[in-house]
Amino acid sequence: MEINCKYCPKNDGTGACNIDDCPLTPIIQEMEEISGFLNITCQNNPVEIQERIAATMVYVVRTGEMLADAKRMLRKRKSDEIQNTIIKIAQENCLSAKVQNALLDSIAENESFLVDRLDRLNASATHQLDALRTLLSYEKEALRLNKTGY
Repeated sequence: MEINCKYCPKNDGTGACNIDDCPLTPIIQEMEEISGFLNITCQNNPVEIQERIAATMVYVVRTGEMLADAKRMLRKRKSDEIQNTIIKIAQENCLSAKVQNALLDSIAENESFLVDRLDRLNASATHQLDALRTLLSYEKEALRLNKTGY
């Protein structure tokens, strides 16, 4: 995923940032790793399903933590921009609240994307966990029926 560094807090003034010091990079890398795991199709093997449930439960918790961190970063970014940019522009040009909010959203584009993506990733992990539990129950019932002959 490409990061738009134009508004990055680590921006060097030319529109580029020092990627080694970028606060978004580690979160984005972990997000991509979790997304890759969730995109793998699970087989109908009860042992594999149980292992996947255990791993997915960890990812549900982790994506929730990452989402909270991303929301905190977004709030901080918006707060900083309100103090620096929007108040100055609003005083000079008397911008409407709607225009100010649109400007704020465009300034915090990376953080907003991160929040949206992590929200979806967390929801996907939760739904996958529910589906895996259902699949495991189905496989257990199939094994029970095969043993009893019904």
